[in-house]
Amino acid sequence: MEWNDYDAALFDLDGVLTPTALVHMRAWSHMFNDFLTAEGVSEPYTDDDYFRYVDGKPRYDGVRSFLVSRDITLPEGAPEDAPDVRTVCGLGNRKNDDFEAILADEGVEPYPGSVALVDALVERGTGLAVVSSSRNARAVLTAAGLIQHFGVIVDGAVAEEQSLPGKPAPDTFLSAAQELGVPKERAVVFEDALSGVQAGRAGDFGLVVGVDRGAGAEALTEHGADIVVQDLQEVL
Repeated sequence: MEWNDYDAALFDLDGVLTPTALVHMRAWSHMFNDFLTAEGVSEPYTDDDYFRYVDGKPRYDGVRSFLVSRDITLPEGAPEDAPDVRTVCGLGNRKNDDFEAILADEGVEPYPGSVALVDALVERGTGLAVVSSSRNARAVLTAAGLIQHFGVIVDGAVAEEQSLPGKPAPDTFLSAAQELGVPKERAVVFEDALSGVQAGRAGDFGLVVGVDRGAGAEALTEHGADIVVQDLQEVL
């Protein structure tokens, strides 16, 4: 691709810059399967459920989406709910506790190809932002040694503070581009989630790059990716 056509790169975090999507997958699986067992539901939660209903969405939206797929209705609850409370927010908070425990135990190393691209874009002066549904974005970027490259971070906490709807709505990406002072037509979106490439397409950005970490190239293209790569070094 011709980088002179673009002035900013907007990166999803989990699965694009760092392999923390795998940590999220494990945390979601542990939480949902414990919940389903307690509810007496025989059909387990699978990785396919993650890509269909959870991947890329704000935490509580992911809980709601999966529960609808199983015809399970729970009270909404409140963000302050304890992890053992039987509510949408309680389940989301239980998943977050599992994620933080795994991250603390195992740490995180960024994808080498992603580091190579970030370093190259820093050198050429391209504006960089992280746009993540996760509320753990700053902690993950710090653990991965990347936070110094991203003066703009629009994560789950920022989205809540600014009342920005999460992906697949484009608002978080649009907010990041605005904060960088770059027109959307001059910005590239990097996403590994179906909801994320949908957000990039809905925002009419200059280019939407799907990163295939398991969602599938065909599905990413169908949901809005202009091109699909398996590693970010491919677009250097």
